[in-house]
Amino acid sequence: MAERMLVTQALDERDLLVKKITDKIAKASFVDTVKPNEDKVYENRISREEFAEQAKSAFQQINDLIDRYQRIDAAIVASNAATKITTSYGEFTVAGAISLRSRLRGDKPGSSDTAFEDCLQRKIQADLSKKLQLAELKNRQLQDTAETMRLSILGKDSKAKDDKPLEVVTAYVRENSTELVDPLDAQKTIDRLKEKQVTLLSELDTQIKVSNATTFVEF
Repeated sequence: MAERMLVTQALDERDLLVKKITDKIAKASFVDTVKPNEDKVYENRISREEFAEQAKSAFQQINDLIDRYQRIDAAIVASNAATKITTSYGEFTVAGAISLRSRLRGDKPGSSDTAFEDCLQRKIQADLSKKLQLAELKNRQLQDTAETMRLSILGKDSKAKDDKPLEVVTAYVRENSTELVDPLDAQKTIDRLKEKQVTLLSELDTQIKVSNATTFVEF
């Protein structure tokens, strides 16, 4: 007879089964030794017949638990593949949402390499910071050069009667100033990427929880 429960209950039982199966395997004894002149097996100190019965029973119990785990897990997987949730960034199956959430967080094996949004943000930020520093350095150097040019034109203690001799310096500074080429408006793009990631993760968390608490599985 098929069983029916909420996904949240199925997830809890699946986690509990992992512990039960692991504990039973660790505590079970499947092989022992005995001497022809002894009635009890060496380690477990029970008769051959009793030991055989216990070993077979433990083996059967463990396999029954494994079978139950597998049926529950398969039901969860099937439900997650069929059930859909909606976020402000689109519709996803629960399975897709869980995978996306893990990728965005970088919290599963190999996902750190596929956390593309984080990688993109870091690269844009690094480019922006590097080029801002470079522009600032070059413009400071330019101002030093311009000051040397002014002193050369005017003399350290001289005052120009008009600004015309200095126009060449002004033009030089204007033509040689370093400025950013920022077609993406880098800082705003970074902020938008961060906001999208935070919002999407929050919505995925909420919608997955709601779905799990309202969707039934049968197995």
